[in-house]
Amino acid sequence: MDRFRSKPVAAVRFVAQRGLLKPLVWTLVKVSTKGAERLDSVSAPFILVANHSSHLDAPLIFGWLPRRLSRYLAAGAAADYFFDVAWRKWLTTLFFNAFAIERNSEGKRSGSSRSLLERGVPLLIFPEGGRSKYGEMGRFKPGAAALSIATGTQCIPVALVGASTAMPRGVNWPKKGRLPVTVVFGAPLTPTAGESTEEFSVRLAAEVRRLHETVQPMPSREHAEKGR
Repeated sequence: MDRFRSKPVAAVRFVAQRGLLKPLVWTLVKVSTKGAERLDSVSAPFILVANHSSHLDAPLIFGWLPRRLSRYLAAGAAADYFFDVAWRKWLTTLFFNAFAIERNSEGKRSGSSRSLLERGVPLLIFPEGGRSKYGEMGRFKPGAAALSIATGTQCIPVALVGASTAMPRGVNWPKKGRLPVTVVFGAPLTPTAGESTEEFSVRLAAEVRRLHETVQPMPSREHAEKGR
């Protein structure tokens, strides 16, 4: 059975996401969104490309997407963290339809992302490769851009604002007070003729950064450290 495209598995995952995870997260933080109308004409497969600064990031995206886009969405998760312990692998797979990404480029699972796109499975990828320490955006690795060019799949930039302040790296639970977080969806992007992988990756990063700045300035290091 292909768990990524299984209707029964998708139904169980939907109940877990909307019946358990979303109510919990929405209770702990105050969530708003911008640009959701830009998703109206989007259909699978696609690649969601987002900044990454908190364990809230994936739940926020899955929680806001309409079911037609989130039903089979698969999130890339670090193999050396989310797939190294049985219970963590099980939970990540249950809630996020996760597939393993190797941050150390061992190559043991190379090709899995492309295979999923070719089977019509949309992907969520955090190109920074890990959560930023103080909420600032790091350099995007070119994997998402390369996948887009290789498969002809459009990329949807997503900016997550305030997640690092609400739940910084290094803590296991959001801070008290229902701090505000915003999910900003951008218009789909595709590589232009002759655009290299690195050029497209830089353009994706610039658009995510631009979307982020439409809500509020980047969190300062000192602000983030108060929650540590």
